[in-house]
Amino acid sequence: MSDESSPDLLEIGRIPALRTILEVVCRVTGMGFAAIARVTEDRWVACAVRDDGLALGLEPGGELEIETTFCTEIRLSRQPVIFDDVSTDHHYIGHGKAKRYGIQSYISVPIVLPDGTFFGTLCALDRVPRRVNTPTITGMFMLFSELIAFHIDSYGKLASKEALLLTERQTGELREQFIAVLGHDLRNPLNAIDINTFLLSQRPLDNDSARLVGEVRDSAKRMSLLIKDLLDFAHGRLGGGIAVHRSRNYLERTLAKIIAETQATLSNRAIETDFANIGPVDCDASRIGQMLSNLLSNAATHGAHDSPIRVSARRDDEHFELSVANRGTPLPRETMENLFKPFFRASQGHEGLGLGLYIALEIAKAHGGTLTVNSSETETRFTFRMPQVPLLPDV
Repeated sequence: MSDESSPDLLEIGRIPALRTILEVVCRVTGMGFAAIARVTEDRWVACAVRDDGLALGLEPGGELEIETTFCTEIRLSRQPVIFDDVSTDHHYIGHGKAKRYGIQSYISVPIVLPDGTFFGTLCALDRVPRRVNTPTITGMFMLFSELIAFHIDSYGKLASKEALLLTERQTGELREQFIAVLGHDLRNPLNAIDINTFLLSQRPLDNDSARLVGEVRDSAKRMSLLIKDLLDFAHGRLGGGIAVHRSRNYLERTLAKIIAETQATLSNRAIETDFANIGPVDCDASRIGQMLSNLLSNAATHGAHDSPIRVSARRDDEHFELSVANRGTPLPRETMENLFKPFFRASQGHEGLGLGLYIALEIAKAHGGTLTVNSSETETRFTFRMPQVPLLPDV
């Protein structure tokens, strides 16, 4: 990690998840101020700050005199410092550092990178007493600290690897290895966040806090899907393709489930279907569902919002075919040539990693099939087609 005076710390502070964490911290605890700080032996530098009315005048990149903070003790002990009310706390009553900033309540936990390096602290404070010295609040801070550490470590690894790579081939190989490791390592803290935000949601919370806890849970679910895409990508590139486990499946229920889940996320957008009585299909049903989900997500993002998405599926003795179509502006030739490349996004403004269509194509290849796209003034249609061996009737 570069020196704290470099602009890298400001880049770290711009990571959206860190800003969300500070917002949740303030809402759930009632604290008026929260920050993520880089702490060394002689410096305290803010990476990200949220000030909900305390007007401390501290911005990202701003510094405090290290001697005036509790962070030296935290750096040395790697233990949290917490008090609900400094005026009644037997250990911190009359403490000079609390007096200097008018602090009544305070919580700060260490941020330790996966390799054991102390990075800094996640802290929150207020000028009125707040109840923060509880297992729930402390546990939330420790989990957020772990997630922050993973973000910072990932940022540092990616930056250092990019600086060392000399060729495009080396860049691709190291990126894929990094993605595989990152996706695997993020699962545990992400699962912990999901569990603990669920526990928080069961507690009495005001409307804003409940909303923010819900947003964190939704973000954790989206991150889980992104991690799954990343792992599929890495496995496909490093392991010779996406694994499928084929068997005899009746796909109507799988397709209907994916469509219902997608429909629930769309407002005033219809999905029309035509796949009655498909019959048995030799395939990996979960992978076909994943392909459909990715194609629907693409259609919802890029298709005309005033026109329905159309899904059709059929099977004859020789082939199974699944298609997703939407109206909208025809795709330019340059876009058509790059659609299935990893990390390609037709619109730089939309969220996502740009892996959905790449993974859909890999699933098609794993089934010995094809995934093609046709785009005209009438519609844009993605069609998956794979061979089928005639199956014996059910007995």
